Amino acid sequence: MRKLMILLVLSLTTIALAQDGNTGARRNSRGGIAAQGEGARGAGARRGARGGAGAGNFGGAGRRGRPQPVYKYEGLALTPPMGWNTWNTFQRNINEDLIKGTAKIIAESGLKDAGYQYVVIDDCWMTMERDENGQLVADPEKFPSGMKALADYIHSLGLKFGIYNDAGTRTCAGFPGGRGHEYEDARLYASWGVDYVKYDWCNTGTANAQETYKTFGSALLAAGRPIVLSMCEWGKNEPWTFAAPISHLWRTTGDIASRYSNGTGGTAGYNNGWKDILDRQAELKLEQYAGPDHWNDPDMLEVGTRGLTYAESKAHFSFWCMLAAPLMMGNDLRSMNDDILKILTDKEVIALDQDPLGKQGYRVIDEEGKEVWVKELSDGDWAVCMLNDTENDAEMSLNWSDLEVLAGKTYNVRDLWAKKDLGTTKDNYKGNVVTHDVALFRLSPVE
Repeated sequence: MRKLMILLVLSLTTIALAQDGNTGARRNSRGGIAAQGEGARGAGARRGARGGAGAGNFGGAGRRGRPQPVYKYEGLALTPPMGWNTWNTFQRNINEDLIKGTAKIIAESGLKDAGYQYVVIDDCWMTMERDENGQLVADPEKFPSGMKALADYIHSLGLKFGIYNDAGTRTCAGFPGGRGHEYEDARLYASWGVDYVKYDWCNTGTANAQETYKTFGSALLAAGRPIVLSMCEWGKNEPWTFAAPISHLWRTTGDIASRYSNGTGGTAGYNNGWKDILDRQAELKLEQYAGPDHWNDPDMLEVGTRGLTYAESKAHFSFWCMLAAPLMMGNDLRSMNDDILKILTDKEVIALDQDPLGKQGYRVIDEEGKEVWVKELSDGDWAVCMLNDTENDAEMSLNWSDLEVLAGKTYNVRDLWAKKDLGTTKDNYKGNVVTHDVALFRLSPVE
């Protein structure tokens, strides 16, 4: 009897292990991620074999040491994506000529050379209903040449093409959403040559955010074209805790507005000033969740829009670079002045955002009227940003010894906006900072 019981236990254990090993295969039969042993098939699997990712790749170990599935093409956003999006300035008022003209400006003005590459069409690009085959249709009045031709034009400039949809039944503006159409939409985007999809969260009812975005991520993988997925879920379900295997970036708050602060604390659905959103990043300590290929997204840039002063635009850009945030311009590039262009193309400041270490900055000093943020960089460097949060210009000082992260070491100090070397951290900083502006520094170890 004892031998019989031992044989029975061994048989049940073997069956359980076999079932557990086939979990990935069962997921794949429903259109999800390919099983670990399927790495020889599919565009995603081939890409994974070259060191990237796609269907068939698994991430780090989860509970009980089991590998976790990945729902995105890995390696597409090793530094935060940079580009331009239609929404902040144009909203519904978009068309083919605007997009092509803006793409041309990006290619020829120095923006492309500074790192901007994605041209993203937000909501309102399609007709109000799908066609008789259930396919999305680009509005023929706004985009008479169609999306494939527009993507081809953008690609001819050496740029990349992005588009928008929503995880619900309707987009935020009331156009057809992607709910229940994830796979056919992903195939359509791939056929057009889309490189980036912003996927919103309106009209989703009781849908589970994590599972919904997994479904769309799986659909993009199955379509076989490397596409960056931008999850625009507004931080409602704390996406930073689950989104890294699914999307390349995820929104952390509601929408940004062209204001320094509207007093929302970054918790409003709309009309959050950039300072409100900045405060929210500090409150949630989001720096622990960001890194190469998985970025916190505090929303698009309002640099150069009418609600901000020049100083507020400069400070806004500085902090988004400190946050290792995606840099998606939202202003009208056709009427941009030289001062705003200089902000957006400042390569020393952009280098903070695009630093390959991929660390997000965080706040270390929060005093009345003054904040100091730090960001770890490659090669032992640090970025330091000090904000004048008062309504008046102020003489401000910074004692380098107050920054514990410097560990008492001596650094060379570079004022990035003034383009001046200021000596070393043996001498404390003192200077005039105008209202809502910053002093921004790069510190490099003294040899």
